[in-house]
Amino acid sequence: MGYLISVAMVSFTVLIMSKIWKICMILFWRPYALTRHFQKQGIMGPPYSLVYGSLPEIKTMMKDAREKVMDSHSPEITKRVLPHYQKWSSLYGETFLYWHGTKPVICIPDPELAKEILSNKFGFYAKPKTRPSIVTMIGNGLVLVNGLEWVKHRRILNPAFSMDKLKVMISSMAACTISMLNEWKSQALETKDKSKTIEIKEEFQELTADIIAHTAFGVSFVQGREAFDAQREIQKYCIASNVDIFIPGSQYLPTHSNFQIWKLDGKMKKSIQSIIESRLHSQSDCSYGDDLLGLMMDTAKTKSGPKLKMNEIIEDCKTFFFAGHETTSNLLTWAVFLLSLHNEWQEKLRQEVLQNCGMEIPDEDMLSNLKMVNMVLLEALRLYCPVIELQREASEDMKLGNLLIPKETCLAIPITMIHRSKEYWGDDANEFNPLRFINGVSKAAKHPNALLAYSMGPRNCIGKNFAMLEAKTVMALILQRFSWSLSPDYKHAPVNNLTLQPQHGLQIIVKPLQL
Repeated sequence: MGYLISVAMVSFTVLIMSKIWKICMILFWRPYALTRHFQKQGIMGPPYSLVYGSLPEIKTMMKDAREKVMDSHSPEITKRVLPHYQKWSSLYGETFLYWHGTKPVICIPDPELAKEILSNKFGFYAKPKTRPSIVTMIGNGLVLVNGLEWVKHRRILNPAFSMDKLKVMISSMAACTISMLNEWKSQALETKDKSKTIEIKEEFQELTADIIAHTAFGVSFVQGREAFDAQREIQKYCIASNVDIFIPGSQYLPTHSNFQIWKLDGKMKKSIQSIIESRLHSQSDCSYGDDLLGLMMDTAKTKSGPKLKMNEIIEDCKTFFFAGHETTSNLLTWAVFLLSLHNEWQEKLRQEVLQNCGMEIPDEDMLSNLKMVNMVLLEALRLYCPVIELQREASEDMKLGNLLIPKETCLAIPITMIHRSKEYWGDDANEFNPLRFINGVSKAAKHPNALLAYSMGPRNCIGKNFAMLEAKTVMALILQRFSWSLSPDYKHAPVNNLTLQPQHGLQIIVKPLQL
């Protein structure tokens, strides 16, 4: 018996010592070794701080940046949304090393290297592990899964975004938009000067949520509202903790924030399940429908080919509830902002819309002729891209350009910096100039891949064509019916709330063109 106890104690001691050794490797040796590894390659950066890495400095700089308001015409937003990148690139060079806790991060501001990372088809640069709160919010679906799971999801979902399917959606997009614009007009006509100040960010969030609800899930925004509202509330918790150290397992602790996230997740799932059950009851003999939800549900009853389980369908629904409205609402918000500063372009676009569409609801052919509208939307994506950076993680030791990247190193592609780089976009990189896109995206800059608004490669945004079609439809209908200007109450403060948003909202004065 004593012998067994001794063996158990020795085994326990060995286990504890191995755990201590592993912790020491993570906290001390690996940061030291990787810092030396990158220094030998000429890559410098801020010093590693025990446990927290560079996060205290990042938090301080971001807090200071959020307290400042910019001039509305100020072109340079990097200092506000990525203040640490701007500072460190000036101190250590554009490619630098910093630490997100104990995780090494290399800033990659080169579009050619970004292309190499994003175009890799062998899974060598995977999506890094995401915080549980963010997974809860956007779902462990197409955006976050890796490897064969991603291949399965992408293959099933691709048909929902074919151009033939998208053409049919234009009428639904237009109907949702006209309902919003009628309300604007009604409110404006009640005022003495026939104009109305609109909080455009919130209006576009509800509009794009309504559109994705109708087109992808066959329901109205009212029916899906509980899911959307729950996502927005969870987003607030994600924003608050985004630059904090994450302790594995802490998502299970009975903290106030965790209780709230669990409660909101329950509401979101309940709302999605209600939509799915409604579709189950309305099933036809052969299909649940040809929209996004129908395609996902149909896989459950096919005998061959990839299938999605019910929990996977719910997770993908979360993904498209969020991604299907968040980025497009921000694109529209910033496009309207830019056109409020550049009235001459607002008028050019209005004339193009009236010439090609008149006062009709635009169809696909009309929208394809709106070249200047398309150029303005691309320029808005360049200057105020909804996603300000992309991150990937090396799944094994890799050679990237001339860099030797060790396994589990995170690679950050700062879209905001690349989109405003004078090296690639010329001396007017910070200026609003839609004509740079007159010959297409690939010829707009000195590098054909310098615009990364929808990423690129195998994992490029599946909803890119949907988003651009939606944005063009909404812009055309607004231009037909309203002129607008920036409210004096607006405070220019772009902020990264997982997507690029106006921190204090965007107040726009709208005036109907036909009274």
